[in-house]
Amino acid sequence: MGLIQLTRLNGSVIWLNPLLFESVEQTPDTVILLTNGHRYVIREDAEDVSLRMAAFFRQIGLAGARVVKEESG
Repeated sequence: MGLIQLTRLNGSVIWLNPLLFESVEQTPDTVILLTNGHRYVIREDAEDVSLRMAAFFRQIGLAGARVVKEESG
């Protein structure tokens, strides 16, 4: 789908594109800064956001690939 579901502090659901995340900060609320300068304060903690981002990147093929160095000899 290209987006991850998050929850604003007021309980409303927001869908954001993790490809546009510049930073995720825990202060103690979680604040997401996008590359366009928009900030979103959400209920989920930074660790949960990180896990959702990793799942998203795996889903679209940007994570999970491994480079294996062959041993010579």
